[in-house]
Amino acid sequence: MAEFTRGFGGRRRESDPRLPPGQYLTADFPVLSAGPTPRIAESEWSFSIRTESGAVTSWSWSEFLALPAEDVHTDIHCVTRWSKLDTTWRGVSIDTLFAGIDTSYEFAMAHSYGGYTTNVPMADLRGGKAWVAYAFDGKPLDPEHGGPARLLVPHLYFWKSAKWVRGLSMQKHDDPGFWEQNGYNLHGDPWTEERYW
Repeated sequence: MAEFTRGFGGRRRESDPRLPPGQYLTADFPVLSAGPTPRIAESEWSFSIRTESGAVTSWSWSEFLALPAEDVHTDIHCVTRWSKLDTTWRGVSIDTLFAGIDTSYEFAMAHSYGGYTTNVPMADLRGGKAWVAYAFDGKPLDPEHGGPARLLVPHLYFWKSAKWVRGLSMQKHDDPGFWEQNGYNLHGDPWTEERYW
């Protein structure tokens, strides 16, 4: 993960009550990645949840699409200071994916195709707060934006919404993922500017 796409820079703040501190509005959808874009065929894609007991629950693409889906209308905020308002996604709620899964751990690590990881507390994933999204603005999610599916945790900085997500593994402690090991905040709340250590 040595390659970085454009956009890791800042701009001036604009005045909109929906903008967290230090953010500016963009009408575009900047592509920011650490590393090349993985190309995952839907026939090869799967999503799994691994618990502390070692139990693994997984879904193929067709099984995943058969799950109840939700339309999500939300704002998103990148730690590089851009915010995009009123975005529309479609995906499966993390609550749906965890229905029937037995775990007492309070933290998860999201894993992506390509090797990216990010840690997220379960309190930020459950309760209608997060989804595995496969459509954006009414269309299949482009690979550059994480397609065929990405994690969507819109109330946290967008590095927590792992692109090309392939699964969650439960962990006892809030051990850091890729960016968190490289100086980013463990949590990433944009309203309190939890950007870096």
